[in-house]
This record gives sequence, structure tokens and C-alpha cells, in this order.
Amino acid sequence: MDSLTQVALGSAVGYAVLGNKIGRKAVLWGAILGTLPDLDVFLPYGGSVEAFTYHRGFSHSLLIHLLISPLIVWLILKVHAGMQIYKVRWFWLVFLSLSTHALLDSLTVYGTQLLWPFTEYPFAVSSVFIIDPAYTLPLLIGVICTLIPKIKAAMAYRINAAALVLSSLYLFCALILKVNIDDKVKTALNNRQIPVNAYVSTPAPLTTLLWRIVVMSDGQYYEGYASVFDAPSDVTLTAYQTTPSLLNNISDEWAIKRLQWFTKGFYSVRQQQSNIVLSDLRMGMECNYVFNFVVGQKNDSEVSIGNFEKISQRPNLNNLHKIWNRVWQPNVSLASPAAKNDCNSE
Repeated sequence: MDSLTQVALGSAVGYAVLGNKIGRKAVLWGAILGTLPDLDVFLPYGGSVEAFTYHRGFSHSLLIHLLISPLIVWLILKVHAGMQIYKVRWFWLVFLSLSTHALLDSLTVYGTQLLWPFTEYPFAVSSVFIIDPAYTLPLLIGVICTLIPKIKAAMAYRINAAALVLSSLYLFCALILKVNIDDKVKTALNNRQIPVNAYVSTPAPLTTLLWRIVVMSDGQYYEGYASVFDAPSDVTLTAYQTTPSLLNNISDEWAIKRLQWFTKGFYSVRQQQSNIVLSDLRMGMECNYVFNFVVGQKNDSEVSIGNFEKISQRPNLNNLHKIWNRVWQPNVSLASPAAKNDCNSE
């Protein structure tokens, strides 16, 4: 999730655990700890593929959080020497602020290695978008109330607790909506006799009322959208071509295998001039994927290893209004106009 949401969540959790004992200090430490796991982005992993696939690794491991929490508590109590009496609560503040960060991240589609080092598997429920105001706003309101001097501590504690409950209920509702979406998309795919090798659904930007669909099929993939108000016949699906055979001569390269594993097979391979580009289909939309890597170079008929440069293709924010319109109107098209998959050609 975005940094603001993680700060708000950490602050709310910190105040819920220890706010009635130490006041606003719990908000501050919750905010710090809620941010801590994402500092791994500043580590020198050695390359763009490594940075992409090792992010949300050890720093997001629940096991690491459990082991490091006593050390962090010891350091905090060096700062707040008179609070030894709350040592157990400090442990829960630290552990829960760290672990809720990782658990929330695992609800997005990116992938979070919750059980590192026993497994590097990137858990991804994909039930919330990385920025979702409906989840963040209640947390922010609750935290702000804890910082307003005119609001009594007991009232602030209750408001913050209510905000945590409300935001958690939203996450639960998102899971229910995902089940509903997956069911109607399955029906749509069966009705249209589309073979499915792999399938993923994830909320569209800023909402859980509209969901983006990616279906890996035989020799191609489909991008689609389904609203919670759609019937199966309203689900929109557009086919695009991919050319995985371009990787045949370089398929043993570690970075390529790593990308194929991390994307869980949801990737496309295309030639852009002389570059062979592998795109993660889970994040972004057609022609505007967030993570693209130059994995190869094609000269004449030969393909050689590329430099694995990361290419970002950010979506046009001017089209965000179309997402909201698509929630209510199935005839609103969000498909790329480049239906022949030439949007990245030059």
C-alpha cells in the first residue's frame, strides 16, 4: 500500500495498543514502525530485477518481525526509560505495527514474502488497490482525532478503535466482492469458451466497485473489466498477443526466470524495435504497465541478453473519470485502442 496508508495504519494500531497509557507517543512510534518495512527500497540490491523481486522480502517477513520486535522494544525503552512497566504492551505495539504493514501489503497484487526465509513465495490476495481512499480515510480521521488536544483521551481512543474496525470491515467486504467478481468472470469465460491457463482479478484504481481481469490463454492474453453491478454478459474482455518464443534462446538467464516466477506467469513478451520487453501484466493496464524490463536484444534473427533496464509506462491520469463511468455503464470501454498490440511499437 502507499506510504500514507501505512503511516496511518501504524499510528492507529500503536494508539490502540498503548495510547491509553502513554498518549500521543504511541501514535508517533506506530507511524515510524508502520513505515519501517518499506525502507528496504533504499537497499542496493544490485539491479532492477533484483530490486523488483526482492522488495517486500525479509523486511516484510512475519518471522523477522517476531524476532526483531524485542530488540526494537529494548531500544525504545532506552529512549523512554520510565516505561518499563509497559514492556509487554510495547512488544505488541512494535510487532503489530510491523506485521499489519506486511499483511496489508499482501492484500495487493504485487506480492509479499510473509514467510521469508522459509519461502520466498510472494503472497498476493489482490483484493485492494495500492491506493484506496475508502480504506485510508477512516484511519486518518481516527489518528487525527488522537492528535487534537480538545478531544479527551478516552473519546479519542474510542474513535481510533472504531476507525480500525471500520477500515478492517472494508477489507473484509473487498474480499467478498472479489469472490463475487471471480464467479461472474468465470461464467463469462465459460460462456465465451475462452481457455484459461491462469487468471487474476484486482481492483481498478481507487475503488473496489470495478475490477481489472487478466486471463492468460493459449498464445494470447485477455485484459478485461467487471463491475460489481455487471451481469456475466457485461464483462468486457479484449485479447492481446504475446510472443514468449522470443525468450527461447535466453530462457536460462536467472533474471528472466526470476521475473517469470515473481509475476506468477502473468507477463507478456514483445519486440519494441530491437528490444525484447517483458511486462508484468498484473499492475497497470494495456499500453501502460508499471513494470517492464528490457530482457533481450534482437539483431537480425538472433536474440541476446538485454540490460534488464526497467521501463515505466505510467497511465494517463486524465482517463481516471472513465473508470468511475465504467462502474455504472458496461458500454464504457477501457480497452487500449491498440487492439493489435502495437501500442509499444515505435
